Amino acid sequence: MSFVHLQVISAYSLLQTTTRIEDLVRSAKTKGYQAIALTDQNVLYGQVDFFKLCKKYAIQPILGIQLDLPGIISKDRTFPLVLLAKDFEGYKKLMALSTVRNQDVPDKELFSLLDDDSSRIIAITPGEKGEIESFLNGNDQQNAKAASLAWKKIFGHGNFYLGVQLHEKMKPIIPRLLLLSQETNIPTTAMHDVRYLEPSDNFSCRVLRAIEANEKVDLQSETLDGTYYLPSCGEIERKFREADLVESAETTQKIADEIEIELPLHQSLLPRYPLPPGTTPQAYLRRLCEEGLRQRITAPDAAYEKRLAYELEVIHEMGFDDYFLIVWDVMAYARKAKIMPGAGRGSAAGSLVSYVLRITHVDPIKYNLLFERFLNKERYNMPDIDLDFPDNRRDDILHYVRDKYGSDHVAQIATFGTLAAKMSLRDTARVFGLTVSEAQAWSNAIPNQLGISLAEARQKSKELQNLISTNDVNHLLYETAEKIEGVPRHVSTHAAGVVISDNPLRDIVPLQKKNSELYLTQYTMGNIEEIGLLKMDFLGLKNLTILNDAVQLASAACKESINIWEIPMDDDRTLEIFRKADTNGVFQFESPGIKNVLRKLGPESIEDIAAVNALYRPGPMEQIDLFVSRKKGLAAIDYLHPDLKSILEVTYGVMVYQEQVMQVASRMAGFSLGEADILRRAIGKKQKSAIDEERRHFIEGSLQQGYSEQTAEQVYDYIERFANYGFNRSHSVAYSFIAYQLAYMKAHFPEAFFAALLNSVNQHSDKMREYFIELKRRNISISYPDINTSNWKFALQQQTIQFGLGGIKGLRRDFIQEIIKERQAHGHYKDFVQFLRRIHPKWLKNENITPLIFSGAFDSFGHSRATLLQSLPGMLNSIDYSGNNIDLFSILEPKYVETEEMPLLELLDLEEAALGHSLKGHPIDQFGKLYNNGAVAYVTELAYDKKMRTMGLIKDIRRIQTKKGDPMAFANLTDSTGEISITIFPEYYIRFMKLLKINQLLVVEGKLERSKQADKTNFLVTHIWDAEAYQEMMGQKKENVFIRLTAENNKPELFIKMYQVLGNQRGDHPVILYNEITKQTMRLSAENWVAISIGLLESLKAVFGNENVAVK
Repeated sequence: MSFVHLQVISAYSLLQTTTRIEDLVRSAKTKGYQAIALTDQNVLYGQVDFFKLCKKYAIQPILGIQLDLPGIISKDRTFPLVLLAKDFEGYKKLMALSTVRNQDVPDKELFSLLDDDSSRIIAITPGEKGEIESFLNGNDQQNAKAASLAWKKIFGHGNFYLGVQLHEKMKPIIPRLLLLSQETNIPTTAMHDVRYLEPSDNFSCRVLRAIEANEKVDLQSETLDGTYYLPSCGEIERKFREADLVESAETTQKIADEIEIELPLHQSLLPRYPLPPGTTPQAYLRRLCEEGLRQRITAPDAAYEKRLAYELEVIHEMGFDDYFLIVWDVMAYARKAKIMPGAGRGSAAGSLVSYVLRITHVDPIKYNLLFERFLNKERYNMPDIDLDFPDNRRDDILHYVRDKYGSDHVAQIATFGTLAAKMSLRDTARVFGLTVSEAQAWSNAIPNQLGISLAEARQKSKELQNLISTNDVNHLLYETAEKIEGVPRHVSTHAAGVVISDNPLRDIVPLQKKNSELYLTQYTMGNIEEIGLLKMDFLGLKNLTILNDAVQLASAACKESINIWEIPMDDDRTLEIFRKADTNGVFQFESPGIKNVLRKLGPESIEDIAAVNALYRPGPMEQIDLFVSRKKGLAAIDYLHPDLKSILEVTYGVMVYQEQVMQVASRMAGFSLGEADILRRAIGKKQKSAIDEERRHFIEGSLQQGYSEQTAEQVYDYIERFANYGFNRSHSVAYSFIAYQLAYMKAHFPEAFFAALLNSVNQHSDKMREYFIELKRRNISISYPDINTSNWKFALQQQTIQFGLGGIKGLRRDFIQEIIKERQAHGHYKDFVQFLRRIHPKWLKNENITPLIFSGAFDSFGHSRATLLQSLPGMLNSIDYSGNNIDLFSILEPKYVETEEMPLLELLDLEEAALGHSLKGHPIDQFGKLYNNGAVAYVTELAYDKKMRTMGLIKDIRRIQTKKGDPMAFANLTDSTGEISITIFPEYYIRFMKLLKINQLLVVEGKLERSKQADKTNFLVTHIWDAEAYQEMMGQKKENVFIRLTAENNKPELFIKMYQVLGNQRGDHPVILYNEITKQTMRLSAENWVAISIGLLESLKAVFGNENVAVK
């Protein structure tokens, strides 16, 4: 007897078990099995991986599913049935059944599929949850028999079995089951219902089910070990032998012998493009490319003609003509539908074919981009053209593709959210019955490190170690969390992936569809590619939405269409945006770190911008200082060999790009660019044997080209060191185009740019505040939302940005849409009362109207906000009493309750609550000079662990006593950019307690530190001033600009730049140079004194370094 398990679930039966597929197959092999099934609940998510792993471990894979089907007798309920595929035709049937099961369709479709030849499927009753078993449990032999015969008829003789199980719940019905088998002539087969691998896994699986059901586990009554584990082959055979069910156990092997399945992998399933009559894909693609080349390049030279011919030859030989036509067609639709594309993404930007077909928008010859990085004959792989679109238009692209190729031929791709370290701990703590704060304590004990595992966290965190060792329950909690860590929690849609097929997808891959117009594959991206399906990435990029909106707004404002693809790529005002690191809102250049690199480098071309984009990443960052020094002439440029100059001079001798690795290998070792790409990939994979083999190949080639062995070794060492860090040049240049285009709009059309930018962020986020601060600094006006002129989004009105009604907090989208629709249909609202009368009565509630009042949306009606607030209740009552009777309303119509406007601080608070930011300003605005000369910083500009001063209004004071009885306080301090928590310890509280009052405007000095709580900060106060007193004190002092000279920046050429900056900012503040080496200071003559401003300080920091310029 050789037992085969035919009912086994994995972690892809979501939140039912912790069993990973590889663990399952490995365990089955270790425990002596020659074959095993995978039968997840209603889905086939893991079958490709299961099939491959079984082949790897030399175990026969049996592909199956536990499918919920309507009862044959109890039609109002569903019951599981175990279905196993005999061969690939049977598996196609399982895919179709799973696809239908995972849609919102009538159950009759399932039976329709089953009735249509199910001879390639074996069906087995599942045990305790089955319909037949439920009848047997109720001693209803008649209905059990009727159901059995009905299923036998559907699947055919020899394809339907009664499963007999030895679990405690099933033992009482075994005699009745055997009797049923005799009565119906339906054979039995042994089943075990494997839900986890070891008895000790039972508890963690119970916790998973509690997480799914949002229940708590009773630690007193729960059993840790269970019986639904995977026993050894010998153990299960012994159990069935002792139960006198040897024949049933032997049937499992007979069933396995009937099954012979091969999943076809690595097929060529590329779809065909629907061509015009009388042509071929190759000829049609060539014609489009030749036409496109002459549209792109007026008089293309031989280099373009030769490159195009070469690329088309490679594309055709690799069988990808249809693929390029499909992508071309998508982009042609985007142009027709006025959907702005990105310049390109990834290595596809290195293809001239992509460029002339307007799939990408970067000339690969002009920018020295390599086709072989994208596609080459030496390395066969599917082409991967990722397409970027505005995120608010991506669905339009998906719908076009679906309509073009048919809904059964297009699907999005599944991905799985898993239980990460913190989530697994939080979820386990919740089902253990811990409070929110107790669960948070566990979460806070995990270090804030991306991708950290619980095992790593336990090693690094003393706090976590202490929690675990506190008691047995905590130890069990941690162990359970560790077991469920990494388990799939839910299925979701891949952000970009779309699959297209000539044949109906349900014949190739299982699908699902819930609340969506497009199917979702049950296989993940990797499995899709292994099968051989064409995967395309359509990405929604928020920054393209911003760019498109900015171009549309600017075009409307200047009444002239702006073509963003025809802007000059050497525009000085645009480059100045990068040189000054004025890059808020500029794609990939917003972080403080990359801004610092921009200031150091001072980009002078799109090449410099692309290099910064490539270098500012883990690994390449170590090259930044060398790159900057060489660009500025502060360090000699070393090319290793003169022949490499033409390749490396664009990056000052620093190997920045993967393409440079390829070009160096081609130049020195005579490699084809395809061979050079294989070398690059070998080094990138960090496999020593492959790296050593490529070294030998490289040195042999270099010797044949006439280079010395020493030079070859030296260059290969350099390649090996930096190839790991090299970045894809095609991608870097293409994405730098988007950044440049955004910077161009910011430089030339700032109002349109910021209106588009504000539309892209949450109206109540820190980003919004940050952008408002910049608007204020640039003197760009922003007006209140207006009930008669505002639409949903921010818009431009005579070069003023007008707040959109959609930005008002607390208002429903459908309410705002009705306001706009009514206004468009019947004209402007004449006054506040008329507005209330014209809006549908369901919206006439305080919570809908007051946010409009607080936001200033009714200010144009000429009444104070306090008046409208006081008048609102009476007006709502009058409308309610009068209904639609105009005469009655004219009698009941109340007068405005004219009221003096509320105090400024209250007005600002209510306005900020409604808009996320007060447009009237903030009390600190009167102290702008203090910010401009660096005497104080905004709370969002505070740096960690550095003594700084900031100013703001005091909110929410909490006074306490320490354990020693000393008084201290916590408070919140707010300015126009945000809010911070401040702490005043006893020694400072005693000195400054009289100043600490609600709504008091104060200047505080201290240090910002990170709180123990994640994402929290705390400002430790050491001095406090009244704001007005501080301004008076600072006005009596003459502030100086200090410039520190170091070994790196004490250069004559930098002094020339310094005097240019000083000459443009003349004023009455002295400039003092401090030489760090000699420890001497020198005050410049009065004609070089300056007016202190943020612009001055940023310019000086760009010359001498951020840390070397200060105001004191």
